[in-house]
Amino acid sequence: MNLVRVLNAKQERSLSFTEMDELLFLQIKSIYYPLISAVGVPVNLVAIVILYRGKCGLSQCITSYLLGMAASDLLVVITDPLLRRSVAIYFADSFIFITPVCIVIYFSSVAATVVSVWLTVAFTVDRFVAICCEKLKTKYCTKKTATVVITTVSLLGCLESVPWCFVKEPEYVINNVPWNCVTKQSFHTSPGWAALEMIHYILTPCIPFFLIFVFNVLTIRHISVASKVRRALRSKSYTDEHNDPEMKNRRKSVILLLSISGSFILLWVLHIAYIIYRRIADMLTYYTYTDSNFTIYGISKMLQVLSTCTNTGIYVVTQSKFREELKNGVKYPFNLIIKLLSTVTRTHL
Repeated sequence: MNLVRVLNAKQERSLSFTEMDELLFLQIKSIYYPLISAVGVPVNLVAIVILYRGKCGLSQCITSYLLGMAASDLLVVITDPLLRRSVAIYFADSFIFITPVCIVIYFSSVAATVVSVWLTVAFTVDRFVAICCEKLKTKYCTKKTATVVITTVSLLGCLESVPWCFVKEPEYVINNVPWNCVTKQSFHTSPGWAALEMIHYILTPCIPFFLIFVFNVLTIRHISVASKVRRALRSKSYTDEHNDPEMKNRRKSVILLLSISGSFILLWVLHIAYIIYRRIADMLTYYTYTDSNFTIYGISKMLQVLSTCTNTGIYVVTQSKFREELKNGVKYPFNLIIKLLSTVTRTHL
């Protein structure tokens, strides 16, 4: 009898620990998503402004891709961590939870994520062509081509995301006004929806993940071989390889490429692994918030959302002219205030 009591006490204690862990995780999310929103919106806006000015020493082609990525990341931050998650935590009765508005936000979030991911692929392919395909470089790596690619990716991303508008339905209706967005029951049972979900996750992010990895490997391999040949040729003329402008440009381009695509792979890998596991395990939903799968999904989603804020940090670390433009932007309002004060002082004197 005493043994049974001890076992029951242990079970109650372990349950309370699980509930406490889940409560802690929910509290972390309630802080994390507003923080990501507060950081992600200004960070991407700053990146857009600086890149648009075109004074970072980057080609127009690279700048176009980076601008497209920053704009799509900004839209992801606004629609996902800000409107869908932060507002849900602190403003649960907001008008954005009217079902049509909710569906538009959900569609925008999905479409922006798809576009952001595929623009990362497009940028990776562009750098591969620029570094590894000399004959194709002059025709492909241009601002015009970049504009066409960005426009095409954006349109296809939006079209591919349209079916997700029909996944959601109202949770309840008050005074003939539908509220909230919940997933239809047919989504979990219909073979058609299952096929659509599988196609969607194969297109985004599984294929992009694979393409980014392959093109990076090919680019690194090409650079490694070319660098050895170039060093061998230049060593015969006793020229310092650090003064080789071609090698410097390649090094900068590769650092930028690997930083952006590497951060994407690291921050998306858990989400991709979870998607594959969920489909293999045929796990349709969660039954309680204490389910470990819910926690894993939450962590993978948090990392995925973080990827929308990392590119600007990468520019700051890898691009000296971007850092200079950022410093000038920070100094500008202070210089303007000092100039106005000095003007007022001279006027009074």
